[in-house]
Amino acid sequence: MGLFKTSSIEKKYTVDKKELGSGNFAVVKKGTVKKGVKETDLPAGLKEGNEVAVKIIDKAKVEDMNDITREIEVMNQLDHKNVIKLFEIFDESKYMKLVMELVTGGELFDRIVAKGSYTENDAAGVIFSLCDALNYMHQKKIVHRDLKPENILYANDNDEADIKVADFGLARVISSKEMMKTACGTPGYVAPEVLKNKGYDSGAVDMWSTGVILYILLCGFPPFYEEELPALFEQILHARYDFPSPWWDNISKEAKALVQGLLTIDPAKRLTAAQVMALPWVTGNAPTRVLEGAQKNLKKYNATRKLKKAALGLMAKQRMAKLIEAGKAAQQQQ
Repeated sequence: MGLFKTSSIEKKYTVDKKELGSGNFAVVKKGTVKKGVKETDLPAGLKEGNEVAVKIIDKAKVEDMNDITREIEVMNQLDHKNVIKLFEIFDESKYMKLVMELVTGGELFDRIVAKGSYTENDAAGVIFSLCDALNYMHQKKIVHRDLKPENILYANDNDEADIKVADFGLARVISSKEMMKTACGTPGYVAPEVLKNKGYDSGAVDMWSTGVILYILLCGFPPFYEEELPALFEQILHARYDFPSPWWDNISKEAKALVQGLLTIDPAKRLTAAQVMALPWVTGNAPTRVLEGAQKNLKKYNATRKLKKAALGLMAKQRMAKLIEAGKAAQQQQ
């Protein structure tokens, strides 16, 4: 069965009126597979009564439909338990409707804040699942390029729920002929080689972002935290971070070594997803001591992050190009 359908979505799915979320050019609503629809007419993994997410893209609001096509091409290649699944697409004259896996467990950091207790071992479990997804993607030459907490979701509310990597809007397939030069991502999570704008051609950019996420998981605040973006980028370019007391005093040396292995300036020396998954700390040896301080810090960080999100996103887009120029100038002066 082809991914694109020319028939109406209403033949197979009932779509709720209520929105689950919205962005610049799309809204997401819940859908349900209608009664009586044959399983042979449905994508693999779906049956009558199943709930799905329907992303409705308003074509008139999209600057470049090639961006949407690229996102779809990437998602169509992915089938992994820790990656949001794209089932099928209904391409109408005004709207493109993507039928996707419905995830209801909320964002990664929200879940940790809500947990009764939280340990290094819990953090290690998240990193293992995230690297499992990244290893799968990188083997397929797919780079996410915008890994951050709001793009790591839980499948459902169960304690044992899988995490799911979401939002492939900036993802790209690496080709042997060209390097990626686009400056993209979210300022605090972006790798030094992206800021240098010299081109990058590997999944190492995702591993840097994983390092930032791990750092926050362990102490509750980010490694790079300047308010002004030029100062923030300066910190990132030189990997200028530390493990401040008292928050890092009780964190294991293995966890710190993993952070250092991920927040390595040279992408060729940075740990790969496969290397991370092989570490004993990640596979079950991490301490089970409760990280009380991290949880409290994360609660504060999470609240301010959400407030800043909208404003920062807009600002970052407009200023990223200018700041890269400033960064290059600063490097030449050194």
